[in-house]
Amino acid sequence: MTETHSASAPTHPLIESDRVEGTVVYDVNGKQIGTIKRLVIEKVSGNIAYAVTSFRAFLGAGSETHAIPWDYLHYDLKLQGYRTTITEDQLRNAPEFSRRDDYLLSGRDWELLAEYYAGPL
Repeated sequence: MTETHSASAPTHPLIESDRVEGTVVYDVNGKQIGTIKRLVIEKVSGNIAYAVTSFRAFLGAGSETHAIPWDYLHYDLKLQGYRTTITEDQLRNAPEFSRRDDYLLSGRDWELLAEYYAGPL
């Protein structure tokens, strides 16, 4: 019989965007690798396109910003944060435009980013 832990179940299926900002991002092994800075939402559909996310710098000093397609972030009730399958190598080799904090991706940039993460390493 499966045991349910009510403490880890969400009290509501929706969340405000300001509560997502600052939420921790974990890798597939449950290691904390970054935090969500903000969400970018498509005006017409209302769907979240991507999250601007701050990750620890690869050499250990400071942090790097990356645009991560929203479909690659999944909320983990146990961790109380978002888990991703995106690897450090993928982030390191991501298109340069996805690393700017103040840059909204154009339609073509968004397509290139989505293709990059959907393709093999």
